[in-house]
Amino acid sequence: MTSKSIPKSSLFERAIRGVGRFTLNRVESGASIVRFFGGSVYLLFDALRWAIRGIYQRDARVARHHFSAQMVRVGIRSIPIVILVQTFIGIILALQMAPVLRSYGQLERVADIVAIAMFRELGALLTGVVFSGFAGASIAAELGTMVEGEEIKALRAIALNPIRFLVVPRLVATVMMLALLTVVADAVGVMGGLITANFILDVPATTYMSYTQASVFPSDFVSGIVKAAVFGLMILIIAAYEGLNARGGAEGVGLATTNTVVKSIVALISADVVFTAIFYTFGI
Repeated sequence: MTSKSIPKSSLFERAIRGVGRFTLNRVESGASIVRFFGGSVYLLFDALRWAIRGIYQRDARVARHHFSAQMVRVGIRSIPIVILVQTFIGIILALQMAPVLRSYGQLERVADIVAIAMFRELGALLTGVVFSGFAGASIAAELGTMVEGEEIKALRAIALNPIRFLVVPRLVATVMMLALLTVVADAVGVMGGLITANFILDVPATTYMSYTQASVFPSDFVSGIVKAAVFGLMILIIAAYEGLNARGGAEGVGLATTNTVVKSIVALISADVVFTAIFYTFGI
């Protein structure tokens, strides 16, 4: 049957159905985005409420070993991969900028570029990206498995709040450990640049370190730590939201893990843009 033989009413109905399906898909996508942001904000305030209550209310506190266990799990175990990645980043920055700086006779200024890039931007951002894949995905998978295994329902059945016992320890551990990992990342990034400058670019180590000290200010260090703390909070909230809302068995847990990594990376880069614009506006 050719297109000429198809009734006009049938073509019109197909067009209407196509427009309707497209509109419904867009509405459903918009509704899912609204649900995600609304649920994440609610989860954030609920977790912060329990964390603050734990400071001054004895019956709302979580045992210390829960915090220490999470710090080891999400923080200490992330150190090797963070050191590896950030050392390579310092080496890459030094090698990429060396030809340009050499043409201006300012090869020793490679120390300035590596130090400023690491302390202001790459230390916190890339550590957050690595952390989202290493720890964020693990948290989402763990909470999603608890949901599917009905362990969350069991906690509620015995009057234990899952936000208090599952989310708050991970929140504190994630924020604290990502800030500490950023300090490690800054140091090893600078060391990667130092190794490259000293052994490949023939820049003396003393010269490299003197330029590094002159180019980095306390505000650079503090801004990176503030970013890292916020990044850790964002990663945890996204991971916890996706994990606690996992549905559909193993496939749902895998989808929650994937969504956590993707959404965390997008959120980190978006937040970094906002931070950079604010710091630039106020001259920080």
